[in-house]
Amino acid sequence: MRIDVVTIFPEFFSVLDVSLVGKARAAGLIDIRVHDLRDFTHVRHRTVDDTPTGGGAGMVMKPEPWGEALDAVLEGTADAVVVFPSPAGELFRQPIARELAETPHLVFCCGRYEGIDQRVVEHTATRPEVAAVRELSLGDYVLNGGEVAVMAMIEAAGRLVPGMVGNPDSLVEESHEDGLLEYPSYTKPAVWRGLETPPVLLSGNHAAIAAWRREQQLERTRRIRPELLEG
Repeated sequence: MRIDVVTIFPEFFSVLDVSLVGKARAAGLIDIRVHDLRDFTHVRHRTVDDTPTGGGAGMVMKPEPWGEALDAVLEGTADAVVVFPSPAGELFRQPIARELAETPHLVFCCGRYEGIDQRVVEHTATRPEVAAVRELSLGDYVLNGGEVAVMAMIEAAGRLVPGMVGNPDSLVEESHEDGLLEYPSYTKPAVWRGLETPPVLLSGNHAAIAAWRREQQLERTRRIRPELLEG
């Protein structure tokens, strides 16, 4: 899988060299390239934003540097999926993470200020190298920019790439994989600060353990995220 990230803060993504993502990069499972949007400007101060047309607060990212940046990262590719993180986008959920994990080439566009000129999104959708444009949101809140959202999406999708997680069975029982929240987990010792591990987990009865875990999933989902059970 190849991942390109365009941002005005490339140093933000240095964390991708650590943990499982870093190991996956070193092993060649994921090829991540981070590009500085300012490298695609042609003005003295490397400006990437301007005042919003029609008035209003804040600044909007200019289309010219974005157009050139996407020209560069999409050159020679085919069927790329280009992602624009946006609080106005579709809610990013586990099924979308699975879709992204199966995409050979992902391009993430990190907006800042009041966002990217909408014409960039519209034009990108017409490019022959692009299979799909996705505007995605982490949730009903606003961040300072797209970098945090992109980091979350890379981690969520990247860990589903075959070979990235050492034990693939661990992916099956996680929260949201079957539409439910994950059951609570325990380890040794059996008693810690007066709190006991549920006896069923110590029973050795695998059928009983599986039933208990399923009930815990349902109970936790009913209590915390009841909307996941609707329909």
